[in-house]
Formats: sequence, structure tokens, C-alpha cells
Amino acid sequence: MESSLRVSEIFHSIQGESSRAGRPCAFVRLAGCNLACAWCDSAYALRAESGRELPLGMIVEALRSYRAGLAEVTGGEPLAQAATPELVDLLVRDGYEVLVETNGSLDISPIHWPAARIMDLKAPSSGMCARNRLENLVYLRRGDEVKFAVADRVDYEWSRSMFRDQSYPAALVATLFSPVAGRLAPAELAGWLLDDKLDARLNLQIHRVIWPDRDRGA
Repeated sequence: MESSLRVSEIFHSIQGESSRAGRPCAFVRLAGCNLACAWCDSAYALRAESGRELPLGMIVEALRSYRAGLAEVTGGEPLAQAATPELVDLLVRDGYEVLVETNGSLDISPIHWPAARIMDLKAPSSGMCARNRLENLVYLRRGDEVKFAVADRVDYEWSRSMFRDQSYPAALVATLFSPVAGRLAPAELAGWLLDDKLDARLNLQIHRVIWPDRDRGA
């Protein structure tokens, strides 16, 4: 029997974040998340019941229709569903460059190379800092990325401390510092990064610039 996933939406857009920002991308947003971040920007996908059950083959066919070379599996939390690694493997075999965006609280090791993991580390203002699975740091490899969503100075100092910790693989992964929309001005975060001379990327959500009134993918 074919595996399936609960899907919130499938859409074609511009990759708004990460080091691939600006590229056309086919997205599948899965429904259901094991966390409840204070500043979640996809709250409509938090509950698994909000999605519809789709066979993996139907999901792949829907993404193919966009003729994009880049595909992202996001959520919700994609690793909360057991069939997500199978979907990722199907997309890789279909020739996609695949990104998996995960909240970092679940084991990322089932997502295999060459798919790239974009893993959050939750700062204090999220309310989910205690749920970070720091064991995931040892699974990170070249091509993966870590994102710190920063809402205030406390978040920034926590993130800076994590970035500078000797166990953090700074030389291996791209590190993204992202201001939480409506909570921290990008210029303020940029100033902190420059003052501290951190070798990290300021990560702006360019899809919010392009479509400021859109509150979901499609």
C-alpha cells in the first residue's frame, strides 16, 4: 500500500529564506507540528487535522507540474510524519534539489544526503527553547543550514552563544540569523551581527517583501 502524508498546501513560489533565497521553488507544506512557537508564521498548519491525506505519488505529481528544480518540504513539522523521509527520497530520485525545513526538536538523521536540512534552533522568545534537540548538531553535514529566529536582544545573545560554542559546526553549515517579523527590525539585527563580527548570514524573508499581504503559500 502506498504511503501518504497529511498536507496543508502545495504551491509554487520564490524561496524566501535560506541560502537559496530568490530561487523559484516547489513547496509542500505538511500539516501538524509538535511545537507551538510564540511567533509561528504558519499557525494554520499546526494541527494535523487541518491537512488532507495525500498519497506520496500524488504529491510528487503535483510538484512536477511546477517544473522547478528546487523543492522544499516544510510544515508544520515535516519530521512529525513517518513517511516524510520516503517523500524526500522520491523527490531526490526525481532529480530535485531538496530542502527539508525542520524545527530541530526531532531526530533529523532519517533525512539522507543529498537532501539538505534547514534546522531551527529555538531561542528563548519562542517559548520552545527547552525542546531543542542539541544531539542533532552531530548529524549536520556540509550543505545543511541552521536558522536562529531572533525577536529581541535576549534571543540574539542566546543565539550568538550557541554559534560560538565549540560544539557548534560553524565551519560546516550555513548559519542564518533571521529577525522575527514585526518583533525586530532587520537593521537592528544587522548592526548586532556587524558589531560582533559574526560570520553568519542575515536571513530576510523576501517573500514577505514581495507579497506583504499574503499570509500563506497558496
